[in-house]
Amino acid sequence: MPELPEMETYRRLLTEQLACRTITDVEINREKSININSGQFKSQLIKAQITDIKRRAKHLIFKLSSGKNLLLHLMLGGWMYIGNEEDNPDRTKQVIISIGDKKLYFIGLRLGYLHLLTDTELEKELADLGPEPIDQTFSFPVFRELIGSRRGMLKTTFVNQQFLSGIGNCYSDEICFEAGLLPMKKADELDEDEIKILYQSLKGVLTRAIQFGGYMEEPLFRGDTKTGGYNELCRVYDREGEPCLRCSSPIVKEEISSRKTFYCRNCQK
Repeated sequence: MPELPEMETYRRLLTEQLACRTITDVEINREKSININSGQFKSQLIKAQITDIKRRAKHLIFKLSSGKNLLLHLMLGGWMYIGNEEDNPDRTKQVIISIGDKKLYFIGLRLGYLHLLTDTELEKELADLGPEPIDQTFSFPVFRELIGSRRGMLKTTFVNQQFLSGIGNCYSDEICFEAGLLPMKKADELDEDEIKILYQSLKGVLTRAIQFGGYMEEPLFRGDTKTGGYNELCRVYDREGEPCLRCSSPIVKEEISSRKTFYCRNCQK
């Protein structure tokens, strides 16, 4: 599932490609991917301009000149592609939005969705999300207070969107590895130094993942060399049995609260 770095990469690239452009057509191939009937959805999008593209947690928000917002959550298996009739993936597209000579294809939206919402509806939809970990206001004292109120394992704490928004299976493991802490370590067992290292690791991993374009494998458009650059830089995630990059011990895969989890048994304490 795309996490914060992947959605932030999408946001930046989509802004370059589509911001301030007008939607000229909409095709709906799966009614369950949207929240209103297809006729209303099309009529409210066509001729609206995409004035801005924002991200909140794992969501993208397409701000429209009509005052409405198009809220996207890709969920598991969802991705996007910018192309045209001659250049597009040979996959089922649940929604296609045309912007002049370009088409934005939404693929794999079996669990994901595109919802058209007012500002009030959008605020209500996102109200339960925790702080943005890459926001400048997310300081160490803020993190220390947050983590100090938790009693669960680091893995389950980090993937809880009400604790921090945007982190999932991949980056929870990468952050714990960077900090040298086991993902099953309890948050209330951390000392001051460990909390500080965890905060620095959190900031460092997410910043680096965004810098290299996240771990999504599919490019956003032909010639896209940014998306997925972090895929080969993951230090533990999806590397079961491979040697640890710090100590050469094999990376272990386990399930923690039904979530696959990767870590080094030797150098994470």
